[in-house]
Amino acid sequence: MIDLRRLHVLRAVAHHGTITAAAKSLHFTTSAASQQIRQLARELGVDLLEPHGRRVRLTPAARTLLVHADAIEARWEQAEIDLHAVRDEPAGLLRLCAFPSAVSMLLAPLVARLRAQYPRLDIQVREDEQHNAFDLLFNGETDLVVVEATPGNPTASDARFDQRPLLDDVFDLVLPASHDFARRKGIALAETADLEWIIPVTANTCREHILAACGTAGFTPHVVHQVLEWNAIANMVAHGLGVCLVPRLAHLPPHLPVTRVPLRGNPKPSRKLLTCTRASSARHPAVAVAITELHRAAQDVSLA
Repeated sequence: MIDLRRLHVLRAVAHHGTITAAAKSLHFTTSAASQQIRQLARELGVDLLEPHGRRVRLTPAARTLLVHADAIEARWEQAEIDLHAVRDEPAGLLRLCAFPSAVSMLLAPLVARLRAQYPRLDIQVREDEQHNAFDLLFNGETDLVVVEATPGNPTASDARFDQRPLLDDVFDLVLPASHDFARRKGIALAETADLEWIIPVTANTCREHILAACGTAGFTPHVVHQVLEWNAIANMVAHGLGVCLVPRLAHLPPHLPVTRVPLRGNPKPSRKLLTCTRASSARHPAVAVAITELHRAAQDVSLA
């Protein structure tokens, strides 16, 4: 009989990439995690890890085993769902996670709706960065996340996760209300080539979208300020310190004298948002109703 706890360690090594990172996620020491893998290998009579430079990697036998381990994990989670189902009515604990602007504009109205409709549902929200979302799902620390589609995400074919399109979050040009362009109903991005720009700091996907869109429009923006938060960017724009491309999901203080002007023509940058759950938990009544309501909240944002 295979020890399922050791299978879980192997899955963590495959997900996190190293034994050290897997051990940290499981609150093990590195030596304890290594011992679990060695014991599993002895039980099965196959090698699960092999040297790869100064590190180790999974053997073909380990990758074959992982297919079955992922299926076992999914079936076990489905068994728990079935055992705790109450006439398919959403109930129990539902944990949601998203990056800051999605918490404000999507999760907050979602939680209010769900609490009003399903009093047996206990909902917890966690704000976290994009790069942590899939680890939180894998580790069982959250049930549903809103993420941006990026090259660093698990592939759409990854059987461990259920990823679904949610919203194309379009960028608008934000500039001082006193600016001549503020009276326009639309503007081509190329027309802004001579303006001074404020953009998010490094390692922000929105920064990458902005720079890529400007490059496609044929210019490199004259960046004079780099700022972390949309609220701070909006305040700087209001004081005439530059312009910025801002996604519609980012809430700007309504009292500030700034104007959003939609882009016309191409490029029209946007970030593609997804809902993601563990594959089996997508069928959980609470998760399923949350996904449905998230799409309604996304529609409200799109129409705003």
